[in-house]
Amino acid sequence: MDASRKEKIQEFLLMNIGTVLVSAGVYFFKFPNHFSMGGVSGLAILLGQAVRVPWLTPSVFNGVLNLLFLVLGFLMLDKGFGLRTVYCTVLYSALVQIFEWTCPLDGPLTDQKMLELFFAVILPSVGAAILFNINASTGGTEIAALILKKHSGMDVGRALLVCDVAIAAAALFIFDVESGLYSLLGLVFKSVLVDSSIESFNRRKAFFVITSYPDQVTAYVTQNLGRGATVWQAEGAYTHKVHHVVLTVLSRGQAVILRQYLKRTDPQAFLIVANSSEIFGKGFLRA
Repeated sequence: MDASRKEKIQEFLLMNIGTVLVSAGVYFFKFPNHFSMGGVSGLAILLGQAVRVPWLTPSVFNGVLNLLFLVLGFLMLDKGFGLRTVYCTVLYSALVQIFEWTCPLDGPLTDQKMLELFFAVILPSVGAAILFNINASTGGTEIAALILKKHSGMDVGRALLVCDVAIAAAALFIFDVESGLYSLLGLVFKSVLVDSSIESFNRRKAFFVITSYPDQVTAYVTQNLGRGATVWQAEGAYTHKVHHVVLTVLSRGQAVILRQYLKRTDPQAFLIVANSSEIFGKGFLRA
């Protein structure tokens, strides 16, 4: 199997995993507790309470609103939000509805509201981070924010924040003060966790190895670890002795292996390790 096909299969699996996490968090934890933490799911929760029609559940509103935003996106954004977002949005809406048919809920899973808030935040946030990392999303208010940006010039991030805060705050009036405060608190947690998750998924180790044996180090990196390396000559400021600096970027697992190798073969090497979540190029993020 060539590398391109393998990468596509991996991304397809990640799209499904991320969408399942978002769907499970929304249906099993957001809906039963009335956690209206912004987004289409939050709006669906509010509409499910405001429109007292038995078959118009939050799951139904969630699907209808997502499809509506997709149509608006096609009409007003020139298909700029991508086929991945279309796929994930349709899958997300379908999964939430399937969960309602197969696992109907009469109320929250537990009586621990704070515990359920954590899962209502963690599952969708991790799922959203996985999708964002491969340039996909479950659509919804993100499409609305792009439309707002196009016609008003407002920053997308600010537009999303305005929409989410308004939806979360509406729970204070549609439900009760407790639900509204939990929704606002969950919105804050979600904002922090999504950023942290994205950074964690992309985190790599940048190695600067100052060594007298550059050929051995680069051979190990390229042949055993399958990574590239850059070498340049340097001079010690105090000793004026010639050294070489080897620069390479590795995953966390590979970083441990290289440190163990250097400890065995070149204990005098000077090693600088830096964390980075924004590395672009072959084998890493797309620029």
